[in-house]
Amino acid sequence: MTRRSIGIIVNGVTGRMGYRQHLVRSLLALREQGGLALDDGTRIWPEPILVGRDETRLRAVAERHGLTDWTTDLTAALARDDAEIYFDAQVTQQREKAIRQAIDAGKHIYTEKPLAESSAGAWELVRAADAAGIRTGVVQDKLFLPGLRKLKRLIDGGFFGRILSVRGEFGYWVFEGDWQPAQRPSWNYRAEDGGGIVMDMFPHWQYVLEELFAPVRAVTCVAATHVPQRVDEAGRPYPATADDAAYGIFELDGGIIAALNSSWTTRVHRDELVEFHVDGTEGSAVAGLRRCRVQHRAVTPKPVWNPDLPATEDFRAQWTEVPDNEEFDNGFKVQWEAFLRHVVTGSPFTWDFLAGARGVQLAELGLRSAREGRRVEVPELSR
Repeated sequence: MTRRSIGIIVNGVTGRMGYRQHLVRSLLALREQGGLALDDGTRIWPEPILVGRDETRLRAVAERHGLTDWTTDLTAALARDDAEIYFDAQVTQQREKAIRQAIDAGKHIYTEKPLAESSAGAWELVRAADAAGIRTGVVQDKLFLPGLRKLKRLIDGGFFGRILSVRGEFGYWVFEGDWQPAQRPSWNYRAEDGGGIVMDMFPHWQYVLEELFAPVRAVTCVAATHVPQRVDEAGRPYPATADDAAYGIFELDGGIIAALNSSWTTRVHRDELVEFHVDGTEGSAVAGLRRCRVQHRAVTPKPVWNPDLPATEDFRAQWTEVPDNEEFDNGFKVQWEAFLRHVVTGSPFTWDFLAGARGVQLAELGLRSAREGRRVEVPELSR
């Protein structure tokens, strides 16, 4: 067995996503399983180089996992010949500048979304990366959720017939930070720091809708800041200037209509934190993070509206659970594996900077729709 070590600069590793999903549950998990096996018997061995701005927190992460390679100097890390990949999990505002540095250093780049703060910025990164001849990738983790994998299986198998509509609900109550600590960082609620749920979630909705159903051709969005004041990590009140809820209607190719609500100001009364209800001429499905339930046309009940009598039907019991039929690994890890294979062997990887730029474009147009109070068409973005 040949072991192929690959140095990976992990920038933003002290943050929630960078630490838990990308370092612990992806890169370190790959090491725990003995590396990533290739068809020729080679095993890719990730060598994380931890980068962050807070030396104390960075050292603590490294010591917790027996890692010794860490630095607060991104420029020095990018200058290393043994560092082949740059990964960015920083706050959105810091991302574009760091990615440009990584492009100039000739590194292959994998990054959290959004790729940039604007479509123009994202497109410049696409062009710069193409000119540099590097391999790029943007995290699109929702595609690898067990519930959506099952949903994709149904679509590919023709279960729905002609798909008519998609209704999605995402979100939960994020505490204001006064009498209970908030579950999300305070920058999420400051527009000046790159916060806002439209920029956070619409890039997700773009790739979910396009890859599962059809490309988005128009968007209508209402964005709101329902909680105008929050309390930060130091206990200081601050004005919430970013949107904390967004109500979007997306028009897809083929006449499919998707209505997706995203909110950090809603209390959950559903089975999972995100659910997609898909209706088609032949059947319907409700898919969440892990579960997927279906109701086929042949067994669809015939309810009758009668407000004078209490409902006696157990509507949820009329749906059938879709079996796993396979083992589902952590979605972030699965995409990391695909990107590492892409870098080492050149295998296909469709979720590149251009895919990331489409997500930024939809978020930007969603914000324009909310600002101008109108439907906005989504032009095709391609090389």
